Amino acid sequence: MGYAHTMKSGRHIARLTAVLGLVGAIVIIPTASQLVSHVEAVTGLGAGGEFHPLTPTRIFDSRLGALSNHDVPPLGAKPLHAPEPATFDIDLLGLGGIPVATADVLAVVVNITVTDAGAGGYLEAYGKGARPAVRTSIINFSAGDTVPNASIVRPGLDGDLTIGLFGQSSSANVIVDVFGWFSTSSYVPASGTADPGARLIPTTPSRVLDTRPGPLNVNRVSGTPLSAQETMVLPILGVDGINPAITDVVPNLPNVTGVLLNVVGITGSVSTHLSVFPDDLGGQAPTTSNLNLGPNAIKANLVFVPVGSDGNVRIFNNQGLTDVVADVVGYMQTGAVETTRQGRVVPLSSPYRTFDTRDPQFGGVALGPGQAEDWSFAAFASSVVIGPDAVGKQLAVIGNLTSASLTRQYASAFVRSFLTAYPASATRPLSSNLNSVEGPTPIPNMAILKYGTDATVRMYNLAGYEHYLFDASAVILAD
Repeated sequence: MGYAHTMKSGRHIARLTAVLGLVGAIVIIPTASQLVSHVEAVTGLGAGGEFHPLTPTRIFDSRLGALSNHDVPPLGAKPLHAPEPATFDIDLLGLGGIPVATADVLAVVVNITVTDAGAGGYLEAYGKGARPAVRTSIINFSAGDTVPNASIVRPGLDGDLTIGLFGQSSSANVIVDVFGWFSTSSYVPASGTADPGARLIPTTPSRVLDTRPGPLNVNRVSGTPLSAQETMVLPILGVDGINPAITDVVPNLPNVTGVLLNVVGITGSVSTHLSVFPDDLGGQAPTTSNLNLGPNAIKANLVFVPVGSDGNVRIFNNQGLTDVVADVVGYMQTGAVETTRQGRVVPLSSPYRTFDTRDPQFGGVALGPGQAEDWSFAAFASSVVIGPDAVGKQLAVIGNLTSASLTRQYASAFVRSFLTAYPASATRPLSSNLNSVEGPTPIPNMAILKYGTDATVRMYNLAGYEHYLFDASAVILAD
């Protein structure tokens, strides 16, 4: 009771001072009451957790039903259920380039999409047999929505992933695309492979693409949107950020094998989807999508994508005219000394809710317009363990950031906003993690929260009054 009261007072002070452009008290995230990570396959803190990018591949699509080799009963659209989600298990191992052996695969990067939903609800995903103690969500959706989100998931029993769908007496289709995987310390590269994998190096978010006209337009000289069926080339190796101004925000080095982009699509009157991929597909449209957009939409999704042999990635727009914004939040680099830890990823055994601003323990007060507040992850970071041992120093936490609700500042003015998370010791970048709009449906997006001093992250809200939450799924180690 006393602890919750202290946190509420701290967050209230933070909001009052933030109006003046300052940030006051730090909100401390409590230490988890349970072991938030237990990675059986990793035998030492300095081993495993390296990334292997894959060409994006669709490994599950319930819309195909009996025509799919990988669908599971009941075939086709999956039921929604309440008060407990309806669950089904899908294969991960051996599909899309992921190894077959459970002992080799620490975690998998997937993009999960819900479509054709007959009612509103949410989707959760976790390793089979590792249901979270507190319910978490990856996707929130309304009836008729098509909503994607990326996630790092850990294979469970039998190497399977459990997917749960919460909703009232209806059904929805589920699509799963795979983008890469993290190896364990026991993984041995195939003969001829030069390196066992890449380290994930988080960056302060930095904008590298904005197709909208104006002085901040970068990497598209004309400042025009992508047209229907257009594929644009985005330079990655050696790309510069515009805010903060960073030369070579992604190093121009041959051992950079992948990039993490927070991609925002902005549509006109036509719905579309965007696909991000490493190489030219010979004029063929990709078979996977990263972002599904309705008319007059602004939506973000985090993308793990390999860098092509030419040092670029490509962005495909399916229909209409679509503006695209992209922020670099990290990159993948091979060649690290094996005895070092920096950039290794440790997945949690299941998603863990670190905070929810609606909860009285964290103040129960929405973040106001133009305000920022700090979150200390120090207690959380100290609770992450492998077996009996704390993992030690960390660069960042990876998880699902969700805008739980956004309400108006002025009763007569419709409100849109965005949330930006960045190291508390850094200047606020010209970037965003997710775009939010008033309404009943929460809006999620995967995020990499790079720590500032004392493992502190700052969260900024543009407009309106915003409640938000964060479900952690992995941490990135530091030396």
